[in-house]
Amino acid sequence: MANKSRISPAALLAIAGLSGEVNAAEAQTVYPAGTLPTFTGPEAMFTGKVDVQMAFPGDNTPYSGAFVTFQPSARTAWHDHPAGQHMVVTKGTAITATRDGQVVSFSEGEAVWCPEGVDHWHGATPHAAMTHFVVTGSKDNSAVNWKDKVSDAQYQAALDALKGTAPEIKRLTIREQQLVVAVAFAAADDLGSLRAVFDESLEAGVTINDLSESMVHLYPYGGFPKSLNGLGTLMAVVNERKAAGKKDVEGAEPQPLPAPDQAEALGKKVQTELVGHPVSGPLFDFEPVANTFLQKHLFGDVFARGLFSNQEREILTVAILASMPGAAPQLNSHIGMSLHTGVSPETLQELASLLEFRVSRATGLRVSSALTAVQN
Repeated sequence: MANKSRISPAALLAIAGLSGEVNAAEAQTVYPAGTLPTFTGPEAMFTGKVDVQMAFPGDNTPYSGAFVTFQPSARTAWHDHPAGQHMVVTKGTAITATRDGQVVSFSEGEAVWCPEGVDHWHGATPHAAMTHFVVTGSKDNSAVNWKDKVSDAQYQAALDALKGTAPEIKRLTIREQQLVVAVAFAAADDLGSLRAVFDESLEAGVTINDLSESMVHLYPYGGFPKSLNGLGTLMAVVNERKAAGKKDVEGAEPQPLPAPDQAEALGKKVQTELVGHPVSGPLFDFEPVANTFLQKHLFGDVFARGLFSNQEREILTVAILASMPGAAPQLNSHIGMSLHTGVSPETLQELASLLEFRVSRATGLRVSSALTAVQN
């Protein structure tokens, strides 16, 4: 009986690579970042600030792709696609609505298919910016038919239809809710959303100094660039509101810094209270100065500034770390510290729900997952 010829996948790849010159028409094409058009959405077709970055054109295919970023409250005009469109959210939460009243909210990693000929619009929520990647089909050289703009009343009606999906927050005060959302957006480098949250927070009576201190608290965990960008955004919002005649509350001043020779002892005390025991271990044996900096500067200087309780600072820290992928070990640690300082599991679950609704699904799920991991 003849033996069947067996060729490994690696051999097949090698054969394919040696099969001869590739016809130029069959060659793969790379579109380097920044080489395709980037433009601001025209006012006749969009409401609010919208930026479009082409990912690939439709020259050789019956479809094209683009990243479209909507600042808070921005949206398209009514339109339809002769060959339909797929929308995939890459950051934030999107809203899309149709003429017949269907309203859909979808978040990072989720996709929506809009069939051909369906009148619809899509955009961001009032509280946060949103980016989605769209793959738009073309039929008879037409990809979109633009129509009338979406009115404020139509936009609000879509928001009202989604109100039932908002989580009920009972344990976190309005002040705390605004602060955690602010630090989350700042940690995620989402300055457009941060600007909207600052304006909303000041309108709700959150003090300038509390918002400023939340950005100061950000820097030991997220770094000075994020903190300084946040402070610069806050300063701009405060100045704009002042120019518009609005009188925002300055608030209490932070406490003076402890004397340099007292900061480390104070920080060690605070760290021990948060964790429940003196902190040591292989990492700090490997590099002792890391714990010295934590004790002297973070838990000594920053925590000593007042304005926020240790519980509030831990809640802020959880929101910061949840907004930065790759910080799971630190997030788990601060979930544990939060619980040890008296923050209830129910409050942390509320925080997760708030972040999922206001910031991003991924951010909220990181808190939920960390809470489950720490409790098990």
